Amino acid sequence: MKRSEINNIIRQSDDFIKSFGFCLPPFAYWSVDQFRAQKTAAHAIIEAGLGWDITDYGAGDFDALGLFLFTTRNGSQADLSAGGGMCYAEKIMISRHDQISPMHCHVLKTEDIINRGGATLAVEMFESDLEGNPCTSSTVKVMSDGILNEFVPGGILRLEPGASVTLRPGNWHKFWGEKGDVLIGEVSAVNDDNTDNIFADPIGRFSTIEEDEVPLHLLVPDYDVFLAD
Repeated sequence: MKRSEINNIIRQSDDFIKSFGFCLPPFAYWSVDQFRAQKTAAHAIIEAGLGWDITDYGAGDFDALGLFLFTTRNGSQADLSAGGGMCYAEKIMISRHDQISPMHCHVLKTEDIINRGGATLAVEMFESDLEGNPCTSSTVKVMSDGILNEFVPGGILRLEPGASVTLRPGNWHKFWGEKGDVLIGEVSAVNDDNTDNIFADPIGRFSTIEEDEVPLHLLVPDYDVFLAD
C-alpha cells in the first residue's frame, strides 16, 4: 500500500468513527516527531501494539480485501498466563461495504465482535476439524448476545447495529460490511497479531508500505522502523 493511501484511509476512518460519537485516545493524533519525543514515556503503547493498523493482507487491493483497526488497549501474555492482571484487549475496526476480512481463527484469543453502528456485519463461520482446518461437516455453535446460535458449516450470521457474536479459539470466521460500512468493536483476551492469527489461505497479516509521503500518524508496524534507536 502507498503511504498516501494509508493517510487517506486514516482521515476517512477517523471521520467515520467520530460520526458515531466514539473518540480515540490522545496518542492517536501524535505526529511522527511527537511520537519520537514521547518514545520513552510511551513504551507501554509500543510494547502492547496500541494504535493505528491498516491492512490489505498483502494482497494489494484494500477495497476488496482489507480492514481498518485501532487497538485502544491490550494486556500482556504474562498476565494472561498467570490468570490475573490485564488479561483483556479492545479494538475499534471498520469493515467497508463488501470488503472481506479473510477466513481465519485464533489459537488462544476469545473475542466478542460487536456491530457498533452503520450497516449489517456479515460473519461466515466454520468449526475446526481434527487437524485445525475449517470443517465442512460440523455444525457451528456460537453465542450471540447470550443466545446460542447453530449454523451449517459456512453459515452466515448477520449482526445488526448493537448485536454481537462471541468467537472462541478454533472458530473460523470471515466478515464484511453488507449494504454499507460498519463500525466494529472487539473486546477480547490479550491480543497478539504476530502469532495468534491463523489464516485459511497463505496471506500476510500486515501490509508492505511504499513511502510516497510522510506518515500522517504511525501504524503499529511502523514503530520498529520510525522509533528505532
